[in-house]
Formats: sequence, structure tokens, C-alpha cells
Amino acid sequence: MGSLYSEYLSPSKVREHYNYTKETLDTQETPSRQVALALIIILCFAIVVENLLVLIAVARNSKFHSAMYLFLGNLAASDLLAGVAFIANTLLSGPVTLGLTPVQWFAREGSAFITLSASVFSLLAIAIERHVAIAKVKLYGSDKSCRMLLLIAASWLISLALGGLPILGWNCLGHLEACSTVLPLYTKHYVLCVVTIFSVILLAIVALYVRIYCVVRSSHADVAGPQTLALLKTVTIVLGVFIVCWLPAFSILLLDYACPVRSCPVLYKAHYFFAFATLNSLLNPVIYTWRSRDLRREVLRPMQCCRRAGGVQGRRGGTPGHRLLPLRSSSSLERGTHMPTSPTFLEGNTVV
Repeated sequence: MGSLYSEYLSPSKVREHYNYTKETLDTQETPSRQVALALIIILCFAIVVENLLVLIAVARNSKFHSAMYLFLGNLAASDLLAGVAFIANTLLSGPVTLGLTPVQWFAREGSAFITLSASVFSLLAIAIERHVAIAKVKLYGSDKSCRMLLLIAASWLISLALGGLPILGWNCLGHLEACSTVLPLYTKHYVLCVVTIFSVILLAIVALYVRIYCVVRSSHADVAGPQTLALLKTVTIVLGVFIVCWLPAFSILLLDYACPVRSCPVLYKAHYFFAFATLNSLLNPVIYTWRSRDLRREVLRPMQCCRRAGGVQGRRGGTPGHRLLPLRSSSSLERGTHMPTSPTFLEGNTVV
């Protein structure tokens, strides 16, 4: 065991593993690669800015401090960190990779795995909560808030455990024949485990959304109204985007497990598949929050304030037309009316 961990600081181990699994190594920067890196970094900065605006909007306005907005904030946080991790991963790729020690390489890949896993687990948690909201209409309560926090904490703990397994010892240091081609310091069995977990999550999300569809179809007219149908439309879009973004990455990892070393050249282009999967972190805020007029107005507020910086210094509240409209969720909770426990997305309004 001591000899295994002593290899974590070896400056030659990463090169050794890449020499074994790759036909050629990236030893110099090319113009096409520099353009690709620039585009990826721009994409990641867009992910960071977009999700940061959502987090600021949720944090600064008490109207959004409800249970489902807590989930949306957690999703935005995980997607934001995914963008940061992918920027670091991109800057430390190519020729820089060969100069890393194994512990640096594990930190680079592990951070991306943790944040992207947390994003996916957040999607699953939202699907679970929306299923509960459709199947059982309840008011928010202390037990409800506790369940929200437990789900969020569990998603991060599982993500940390999943991303940290290789650095804790589930890697192929000293066992080159067991190494993945896409991730040369990870074992193929670990790669298969990750793909299996994400596939189970995908199936669970599909099952939950099918269940939601069945409940809506079998509901009475007053339950399966336009609000519920709008929610069904939103989650269907989310599911479609999730599958489109992640299926290529799952497929390349399954191919990596099945292919002997150096026998599948397409595996050397795997970074494009992972970059495409990162689009999910860019699209999540659009799908989950941009259909809400109130949240959209709050997200755009910082940019509007910048444009009107000279005119609104002396008018804190602005004109009546520029004030945030009260969310119906807040007023309904204050009146104690019986409302669904998840935000229902209409084409222009939000109902919580």
C-alpha cells in the first residue's frame, strides 16, 4: 500500500500511462487546438456567469427562498462549479498533462467528476421532488425543508465519494493492462461503474417522468390543468436535453471499457464528447428558470441596473414598472392556500 501511494508524486507516471494507452502524445500546441481550447473556455465562462446570475437572483430575493428554488440554486451551484472545474481541466490538458504528477491528475479529473456528478444528482433530486409534488399535493413544512436539505447533502456526498474513489486507491497505478484509454490512470472497472451509476440515474429520471405523465393523464380536469401540463412540458424538455447531452459521453465510456488498448481510435477524441456533455450545465438554468418570468426578471436585474446606473442612483426602488412582481408562491403561502410543492412553469409566470 505504501508503494502505491508513493507513486502519486512520481513525475513520470502520467507519461508512462499515456504512452501505454495512446498511439501519439500531445507534445505541442497547434493552432486548431488553441482555437478549440479558446471556444471551450468561452463556453465554460458562459456556464459560470449564467449560473452565478441565477444564484445571485435566488439568494438576494426572499421570494425565491422556497424548497424548489433551493433545489434550483443547488443545481446552479453544481453547474457553476462544473464550469470552473472544466476550465481548470482544459488549461491543464494537452502537453501540460504529461508534466503532472498522479495526485495532480487525480485532482484534475476528480474535480470534474464531482461537479458534473453533483449536477446530474441535482437533476434526479428535482425529478423526485416534482414527482412527489404531482402525486401528493402538500404545503411546505419543517419536515419538507429537512428532506430538501438531506437530498442536497446526499447528492454532494455521493458525488464526492464517486469522484474520490480513484485517488483513494481504485486506480490502475502499477497495473497498466487494466487502464482506461480515455482516462489512462483510471481502471476500466471504475469507468464501467460510473457509467452504470449514471445509466441507473437516467432510467430513474425516465421512470419518474413517465409516472408524472401517467398521473397527469389520469387526473381530474381541475388537477391536470394548464399549470400541470406546463410542468410536464418543462420536464420533458429537460429529459430530452439530458439524454442528448449525456448519451454520447456514456457511449464513449462504454466503448472504452469494451475496446482493448489502442484498438479504437475514436477514444482519442473523447474530450469532444465530454465537452458536449458540459452543455447540459449551460442549458439547465435556461430550462429550469428561464420559463419563469419572475426569476428571469430578477436574473436580468443586475444587467439592467448597470445600464441605468446613472439614472437609478437616487431612486432605489425605481419606477413601479421596474419592480419585481410579487410571486404568487409567497402570497399563497402567507394565505395558507393549498398549492403544489414544486414550481409550475407557465409560458410567462411562476406558480409555486
